[in-house]
Amino acid sequence: MSIFLHILLTNIMPMTIMIAIGITLERVFHLDIKTLSKLNFYLFSPAIIFTLLYETAIAAELIGKVLLFFFIFMIVQYLVVEIVVRLRRYSPTMRSAMRNSVLFYNSANYGIPLNQLAFAGNKETLGIQVIIMMFQSLVPNTYGVYSVNSHRSNMKAVWKTIFGMPVIYVIPIAFLMRGFEIPIPDPIQTPINYISDAFIGTALLTLGVQLGQMEWKISRSLAIDVSISGILRLIGGPVLAWLVVTLLGIEGLTAAALIVSSAVPTSLSSVLLAVEFDNEKEFASQAVFVSTLISIVTVTVVIFALNLQV
Repeated sequence: MSIFLHILLTNIMPMTIMIAIGITLERVFHLDIKTLSKLNFYLFSPAIIFTLLYETAIAAELIGKVLLFFFIFMIVQYLVVEIVVRLRRYSPTMRSAMRNSVLFYNSANYGIPLNQLAFAGNKETLGIQVIIMMFQSLVPNTYGVYSVNSHRSNMKAVWKTIFGMPVIYVIPIAFLMRGFEIPIPDPIQTPINYISDAFIGTALLTLGVQLGQMEWKISRSLAIDVSISGILRLIGGPVLAWLVVTLLGIEGLTAAALIVSSAVPTSLSSVLLAVEFDNEKEFASQAVFVSTLISIVTVTVVIFALNLQV
């Protein structure tokens, strides 16, 4: 039990405190979540993705392993969610909202700090989390935008939105600049560092502000659906990840980092997409709120179980 409490206090509580500060700021000052979201979407997130990809040495073999894991993991998750939405006979809008709440997990403003705390800043596990974050940033900005609009007719506008996302361009630029060893001039490097350093704090505060704007209750009509989303994301995620790493024969810190990366709560991206495109906003908000709250316990359990094995 002492190990469990140690993990809870040193790995989970620092993030929880930052989120709580965001909630408090929202309740006192009523902050503009759209401005914060745009800052995260178009400035802080692209900056940290660029910085980490440009500066972190990630072996090609490791990239291959993580990509294979991510590809299989996402397919398996999708199949499980698809079975659930068909059994529940959801409407087209609810189908996409449920898929997004499970497939899009908070690998950035929850996953990066968690990785840094759980693995004591290990560069290999950080590299793994960077790769996961990179693809988890791409998926909501491509498939996510498409899925919440697939039942609509104006697909030209959908593709315009997708190609307007900066992360799509930041990733290849970072890889090319690193591959060709192109140096960044100091007048540009310094502001990039300032912005990327602000990412974790700003992202956690933004999550807190978003939670502070939500009603802290679950609608009766959505209670079952929100519960299903939470179970699939917080329990199904790490269980499926464990099955995939076992199937692929991945062991040690790599396996542990991949499992921890899959155990995080629903991404704020699912709410941003729901709000932006008017697609089951109430469900999306409640799914994020509940999964973030319950993850305090479930993520601690996952790290505790891995500590017993690794």
